[in-house]
Amino acid sequence: MENIDWQYLLFSFEGRINRAKYWLGVVAVAIVPWLFFMLAIAVNSTFLYWIAVLVSLITIWPSLAIHIKRWHDRGKSGWWILIVFVPFIGWIWALIETGFLPGTPGPNEYGPDPLLIP
Repeated sequence: MENIDWQYLLFSFEGRINRAKYWLGVVAVAIVPWLFFMLAIAVNSTFLYWIAVLVSLITIWPSLAIHIKRWHDRGKSGWWILIVFVPFIGWIWALIETGFLPGTPGPNEYGPDPLLIP
């Protein structure tokens, strides 16, 4: 994981990523708007609050890209991301599938095994 292609990780919907890159991407995408919100609260600034909202909206694309590639690694369509809208259990299902279960070993229809790529 020494050489991370951030452009691929955050902006491409093609291919697969392993759990380590998934968690790295999730944390990176979540921490940026969080920092803006904390700054807005610390200085009590409505302007910074709205900047934080804008940054949060901008992070939707990278978040979708990360999650879809992880569903691909599980051998499933990126449309499985919609499981989070199932009341009560959807987000738990998605968390377990994408965050904790290993990807399909070897190549699948979405690309080669990310653990075997140098």
